[in-house]
Amino acid sequence: MKDIESNNSRRQFLKKSGLVTLSTFLPFSLYSCQPDKASKIRFGLTTDSHYADREYSGTRYYRDSIEKMNEFVSVMNREKVDFVAHLGDFKDEDLNQEEADTLRYLETLENAYGKFDGPRYHCLGNHDVDSIRKEQFLNYIENTGIDKSKSYYSFDKEGFHFVVLDANYHADGRDQFYKEGADWQDANIPEVEFDWLQQDLEENSLPTIVFCHHPLYEFNKEGAKFHVNDYQRFQQLFESSGKVLAVFHGHVHAEEHTQINGIHYITQLGMVDYQGLENNSFAIVEIDDQAIHIKGYKRVSDLTLET
Repeated sequence: MKDIESNNSRRQFLKKSGLVTLSTFLPFSLYSCQPDKASKIRFGLTTDSHYADREYSGTRYYRDSIEKMNEFVSVMNREKVDFVAHLGDFKDEDLNQEEADTLRYLETLENAYGKFDGPRYHCLGNHDVDSIRKEQFLNYIENTGIDKSKSYYSFDKEGFHFVVLDANYHADGRDQFYKEGADWQDANIPEVEFDWLQQDLEENSLPTIVFCHHPLYEFNKEGAKFHVNDYQRFQQLFESSGKVLAVFHGHVHAEEHTQINGIHYITQLGMVDYQGLENNSFAIVEIDDQAIHIKGYKRVSDLTLET
């Protein structure tokens, strides 16, 4: 009964907000589809660019991410999306792990990302705190309208509420810093952030989208754990709020969608993977009166989700 009551409460909220339901897969083309008049918001989404001046390793072509980011920004400017968001692992490091070099990679990619003609936002990924600390990363990037000290925050756009979470913490609430031996499989959101999120959702009256680099549902791959510890607690909070439509993640370099108690959990492909612009990956997400439409570019699939 709990799930039924939660879903009913959520659907009543969405109806009051003007969103109805649709569930289908459609063959969208990024360039052929013009913004629909019914669309409420359109934003650009990418993740895991991992830029660094280093040789490729496996599927990761680190240097190519500058050209790929330039293409992402160019398309988003042409499409005139309302904002862009990056889901984390923005930059990487080289094998020497020198702070000055890592900061240079961050600055170079942020300059490319900053050519978007509108608001832009970042999630923090584990590779963003590898050989530089969290406060250094935050000082070198811009989250439009957000204080530079904030690694988790929220903002409103076009009748929707957006929440950006940070899971780069030790279990005791300390910031993770991988050069000092943090475990990338030990992702935590501390109590102070959970309390902030709870209050943020209580005070918000809008349909909500959540961004978090690490999955907030169980995700294991090749013997490794990718999800946030205690993710069930966050799912329960999302469900009880009756406001959360979807949660978008990076981190896993895989494309997956699952629906849990009426909320969509979506992971995105990594920009860094595979060589050349023909293997770029990003999307435009449109939320209209009927559904969430993910319009994929190149390696990213198109998807329409029931709300």
